[in-house]
Amino acid sequence: MIVLTAPTSTIGRLLVADLLDRGTPLRLIARDPSRLAPEVRERTEVVEGSHGDAAVIDRACDGAEAVFWLAPDEPAAPNAATVYTDFTRPACEAFARHGVTRVVGISALGRGAPMAGRAGLVTASRAMNDLIAASGVAYRAVSCPSFMHNLLHQAGVLKEQGMFFLMADPDRKNPMVAARDIAATAARLLLDDAWEGSGEVACLGPEDLSPNEMARIMSEVLGTAVGYRQVPGADLKQRLNGAGMSDAMAQGMVDMFEAKNQGLDNAEPRTPESTTPTTFRQWCEEVLKPAVTA
Repeated sequence: MIVLTAPTSTIGRLLVADLLDRGTPLRLIARDPSRLAPEVRERTEVVEGSHGDAAVIDRACDGAEAVFWLAPDEPAAPNAATVYTDFTRPACEAFARHGVTRVVGISALGRGAPMAGRAGLVTASRAMNDLIAASGVAYRAVSCPSFMHNLLHQAGVLKEQGMFFLMADPDRKNPMVAARDIAATAARLLLDDAWEGSGEVACLGPEDLSPNEMARIMSEVLGTAVGYRQVPGADLKQRLNGAGMSDAMAQGMVDMFEAKNQGLDNAEPRTPESTTPTTFRQWCEEVLKPAVTA
């Protein structure tokens, strides 16, 4: 039995579909099971509730061999520790109590980078990794740069203004990864019972791109001119606060992007194993374009 947290998230939905296609027995933890597709509910065991709830995660881990761990999206949380380490602590106790063999989690790049200790949400995410590894369970952190799918939040702006906005330096080349490749990596690790100890598996996408290069590719795919504008950190924080994000979480986001501008995501060496297949152009053609033109 494999337990999946956040099964209705972007990565979680893809992972559920992948593992069900392989005939894997799944137990899903869902705050709102009605958000699961009917065919998914019929083929899985569902535990209702938050995976940060000690009673819920304890019930879900009973008899489980492996667990997929994804911290929740909680923009209004009082601080990043609440979302990452505090939220995860009951799970670590449940892993040990029920003898879970291995855990695969989604995290961020930054191992060994000089700015990793002051990288906001990335720093909190990596503290979560340390907490899970210290529980004694075999653990693999799937360490990722920025997600391509985050650009979907700007589909309306791309359609109406022909622009997209990030805090990234216009000409800085960084890796990006598609959710499908993250899910595929997680599925492989969850199904592989040969690994032990703790470690990281990086997913870097196939290429490093700057925002200006991304704008060129989006222009070609969408068939219309797309421009890029860098947003100062103070302006980004103000926008995030206006959208309901707490001050601490907004600052954590700004600190994360500042660390990326200082080379955080470039510290991990690219290898054949860390180079995932989906190109940004392919993602734009298959995911972004339908969203913008809908």
